[in-house]
Amino acid sequence: MNARAAKPSLVVIGNGMAGMRTVEELQKLAPDLYDITVLGAEPHVNYNRILLSPVLAGEKNAEDIVLHPREWYDANGITLHAGDPVVRIDRIRRTVHSQSGREVRYDRLLLATGSRPFIVPVPGHELPGVVGFRDLEDVDTMLQAAAIGRHAVVIGGGLLGLEAANGLKRRGMDVTVVHVTDSLMNQQLDKHASLLLKGALEDKGLCFMLDAHTAEITGNGRVAGVRFRDGSEIPADLVVMAAGVRPNIALARDSGLHCDRAIVVDDTLQTYDPRVYAVGECVQHRSATFGLVAPIWEQAKVCAAHLAGAGHRRYVQEATATRLKVTGVELYSAGDFVGGEGSEDLVLRDPRRGVYKRLVLAGNRLSGAVLYGDVQDGPWYFDLIRANADIGPIRSRLLFGEAMCAQTA
Repeated sequence: MNARAAKPSLVVIGNGMAGMRTVEELQKLAPDLYDITVLGAEPHVNYNRILLSPVLAGEKNAEDIVLHPREWYDANGITLHAGDPVVRIDRIRRTVHSQSGREVRYDRLLLATGSRPFIVPVPGHELPGVVGFRDLEDVDTMLQAAAIGRHAVVIGGGLLGLEAANGLKRRGMDVTVVHVTDSLMNQQLDKHASLLLKGALEDKGLCFMLDAHTAEITGNGRVAGVRFRDGSEIPADLVVMAAGVRPNIALARDSGLHCDRAIVVDDTLQTYDPRVYAVGECVQHRSATFGLVAPIWEQAKVCAAHLAGAGHRRYVQEATATRLKVTGVELYSAGDFVGGEGSEDLVLRDPRRGVYKRLVLAGNRLSGAVLYGDVQDGPWYFDLIRANADIGPIRSRLLFGEAMCAQTA
């Protein structure tokens, strides 16, 4: 029996950022422990999904966002089957079965199936020209539409929707963003910052419809417009669904793994089956799901440690921060910026400079921050939130940033 055959087998379902980051961390800890096989649904090597927006906008091309070229898999002895999605997991026989008929046995299985775009289930949502914004194929579809069409409608005024709108605008399309609430990025920004953002993006040529509820996507053989509940309608040669994502759990659920909104894991990223782990956007840990890179990178470290047999780490959820830059507009939010009973707000408004800051305090602790226009102190505020630091001595200067607080300390 050769050395390769003697190794336990690790099969990874999903060739995206979460799965490959876990494999990277595992290679640092135990590079020769497993015979690793990766099966990915997309016909590509692993790439940075976060940078799809610059590809759409023409700032980068697909080659620029590759994280692991084919050579990396070969150099690390990893077998990659790209473009061959797994269709079934047999946990009794410990095998995975792919669309092409491939069968691979595992000793340990890592699920990194990510998420899928939420396609608003209105009449016409299956028409050609309606697309999510999730992968390189979606970007190709949008670029083809931009080359022949004029009007684009983006459904969803969150981070992803605004980035899609910006990219399509830069490709020469007239873009309308449709959002179901009365403020953009309502999960990351307070209403004042959202209003400032809306005005800045309107100055760049984007149009917005807020508090708008899509009733139907119209067209005969291809998308032609979007109709709303109030009876109004706007033309559309392309409709981008950016109204959120849903954890991709069908494969896990069909195999009998315990799932709620996502695949339920413990503090080691292990599922209810001790041979099966899961990381990334497909995971539910202590009732929470995940869409930001920072917590997923931490999941990868914890999961890799346990796969390597160094099971001393535990995954702990922490506060998160969001930074956005769309057409030159800088935004940053962190922690609980909504506030609650007993919380206080410190607010700075400088309309001439286009600066807005709002800090939410709970006692002498900073619990949340929203920054618009001037975001350089965002990471410092975030550190104060995570450290649960006593800001009493610097409270009067806190709005003016780290330099001012350090200077007068």
